[in-house]
Amino acid sequence: MSLVASHRNRDLAVLEQLQVGADALAAELIAAGGSVSGAVVLPTCNRFEVYVDTDDPETARREVIAAIARASSLEPATIENAMAPYEDDDAIHHLLSVTSGLESMVVGEREISGQVRRAHLEAQRHHQLTPRLDRLFQSALRTSRVVASSTGLGTSGRSVVSVALDLADATVGWDGARVLIIGTGALAETAVGTLHGRGANVASVFSPSGRAQEFALRHGIDAVDLDGLELAVREADVVFACSGGESVVLTPALVASARHGLDTPVTLIDLALHRDIAPGVGDLRGVTVIGLDDVGAHAPGESIGAIDAARSIVAHAVARFGDGENARSLDPAVVALREHVFGLLEREVARVRPAAGAAQEAIDRADEVEQALRRFAKTLLHTPTVRAREHAQAGEATQYLEAIRALYGIDVAVPDDACPAPEIDAEAGPHD
Repeated sequence: MSLVASHRNRDLAVLEQLQVGADALAAELIAAGGSVSGAVVLPTCNRFEVYVDTDDPETARREVIAAIARASSLEPATIENAMAPYEDDDAIHHLLSVTSGLESMVVGEREISGQVRRAHLEAQRHHQLTPRLDRLFQSALRTSRVVASSTGLGTSGRSVVSVALDLADATVGWDGARVLIIGTGALAETAVGTLHGRGANVASVFSPSGRAQEFALRHGIDAVDLDGLELAVREADVVFACSGGESVVLTPALVASARHGLDTPVTLIDLALHRDIAPGVGDLRGVTVIGLDDVGAHAPGESIGAIDAARSIVAHAVARFGDGENARSLDPAVVALREHVFGLLEREVARVRPAAGAAQEAIDRADEVEQALRRFAKTLLHTPTVRAREHAQAGEATQYLEAIRALYGIDVAVPDDACPAPEIDAEAGPHD
């Protein structure tokens, strides 16, 4: 089961508050000894998702909401309204889509797969994974690689970072521009290479969590401590902030003091969900602030063909993963049936998805239709999946294969031992 809030359906300020205490959430859920046996938390600059392994989804949902409420000080009702629940195939489909870049603010961006990988490794490191969760995240990462190599999705190299830097083109001459990085995580690593590619001089890094030194040594730049932060801001043409900490780093007072007496402009890019740059900084003379809202408003689209191909790959991967929990001997047949239904589902979902820039009401309506279609597909597949198990156990695989061939035109070969030859009556004639 998963609980999901993202840029698609929630204000970034709500996402910011939900993530307070995210580092300890998985450990708390497992230590409580309730219905959650494993948990992975995925917090990024524009989404907050919690994946849990449980045999009681409703109880687990209440436990997750209560834990987030304790950490964030939000009312449980607010959290419940903010986080959409997914179960079984829906949760699998969502994670695979997210990891493949299909749900990103910049569709097809590759940064998200690295963030999912780190969330998986973090849960593994702290013994918060169950075998089922481990399989799920491995499948998501594997699917992401297939999408990247097979569809051309994301080959433009567009990402949250590149779009933000494109927006900064209006105020920054990149050749030799002096850059201060705030933060040392995945976005910071990506930003260094992208900034160098534009000719910028990445001069220094500041980390609110105290990890600047290691990052600085790795990239051959200066590490800045709190006492030196104001001077680093003063010397910068661009500040790229993405720390994701829970405290504001650059206040109006600090930036105003750093800028005192300067006539040169400065551009501040804030891609941290927990904003590194306080409101009001952008009102200072000579200061331009670019945030996640700006990136979302200017995110480019990807080709319809690449997106459709990626969605098809994800649908097939969901079918294969879900069947891993079912009966063995008719696996190929059930997988083929699930692929058939999920393929039809994805085509219908694509028809109702609103275009980029659509009104929130249209987005909400499309989300409701998509969830209804997914529930319908899940219900449609339930009985054939159960019947596959029953027929396999009864040695009647041939009848099942003939039925799906007649009904759906699906022709599947299964292992010989799944379809035993009929017993021959010694007294019967050759044509009886």
